[in-house]
Amino acid sequence: MKAEVKGGRSGSRVFKPITIAPGYKLVADAIEQQIVSGQVRPGEAIGTEAELVQQFGVNRSTVREGIRLLEQSGLIRRDSKRRLHAAVPHYDSFVSDVSRAFVLNEITFRELWEATMAIETMVAELAAERISPEGLAELEDNLERSRTALAKPAQLALLDIEFHALLSKGAGNRVLQFAREPENKLFFPTTEMLFRRNAEAPQRNVQAHAAIVDALRRKDKADAALWMRRHINDWKKGFERINKSIDQPIDRAYAEDLKSTP
Repeated sequence: MKAEVKGGRSGSRVFKPITIAPGYKLVADAIEQQIVSGQVRPGEAIGTEAELVQQFGVNRSTVREGIRLLEQSGLIRRDSKRRLHAAVPHYDSFVSDVSRAFVLNEITFRELWEATMAIETMVAELAAERISPEGLAELEDNLERSRTALAKPAQLALLDIEFHALLSKGAGNRVLQFAREPENKLFFPTTEMLFRRNAEAPQRNVQAHAAIVDALRRKDKADAALWMRRHINDWKKGFERINKSIDQPIDRAYAEDLKSTP
């Protein structure tokens, strides 16, 4: 609920009408507050639609619309008998929203590079301490597939994203993993464009990945961080070498590049 005021004549105040959130939004907010606060734990039943209608004192369509919002956000799930339960949303449900916000707010390469330098360096250090043999095997498999995709810019760009996602998983810190995930939508246009425009970029990318994996294998935190910083800086230098401004919004730069491609 909110009211907006503006100055009127002779110093008086002019109030705009108070707006009240729709009933279904109030229902969704009330249930969400119970889940987020921990009063209702993941897996616990929250009642049937009929029970919620009675508790909230609203009609069934209002409750259904509120539940629909919560199902979309991943906070509620239905079992095989259509009963409602609290749930833990998978990060995919909000990653797409954050990714969309990055694009709509016209994030520049400079902003992405600065954030990536901070996040990926920490990820590399933690992975050097914590990655499992299985995690190393996944990275080595990614390297082999990347070596066979050097002449395929789009495929190599996707493998690059996969490499950093696997590295993030190996770091064993879900906050860092979730923090970097929305950036994937911005990584692809920069690397695909770079691999397509700069003949040296694909090989340099794979060589850096190989050096990082080697540092992880030796559990050398300093070397892993050093190679990651080199890798991220090389990405920036490559972007500049193909005459792209690091202060231009990424999606705009990519769209212009695709238009100019024969």
